[in-house]
Amino acid sequence: MTQVPPVPYTGGEKESLHISLDRHRDVVLWKLEGLDDEQLRRPMTPTGTNLLGLVKHLATVEYGWFCAAFGRPTETFWFDPATEDMAVGPDETTADILAFHARARAAADAAIRETDLETTGTAWDGRVVSMRWVLIHMLEDLLRHAGHMDIVRELIDGATGSYPAPA
Repeated sequence: MTQVPPVPYTGGEKESLHISLDRHRDVVLWKLEGLDDEQLRRPMTPTGTNLLGLVKHLATVEYGWFCAAFGRPTETFWFDPATEDMAVGPDETTADILAFHARARAAADAAIRETDLETTGTAWDGRVVSMRWVLIHMLEDLLRHAGHMDIVRELIDGATGSYPAPA
């Protein structure tokens, strides 16, 4: 995993928010390292929460908030995002979900780079939102699910930690 630079102590608002988002996106992917397909799909809660499903969800919401809300292109989903964004079907491979996540992340990064913080878009429910609000909201959602992933990973194999050790 590539080390993401720390959030700058005196950086600009957009740069700081984007780097913080990137740091935690990388932690989410790090939580998958060293696990096999069965472990990545293993439901670890009564509702079926699993690591791969969380990655699929995070990709889906990146497309929704950073792209769809600002009228930018998204890919056509092969699943119903309202009911299946955390479910991983037997025909969905780990490689497919990771590639989907990478495409969503790249599309979101382009939207962040090319959109001013004050620019507004329309959320899925009709609310007008600014890019600043979306960045903050996505950090909140990402951090919440990264915490879920911390617990799920620990339940699978005992691995803990917030960030990978520096190389």
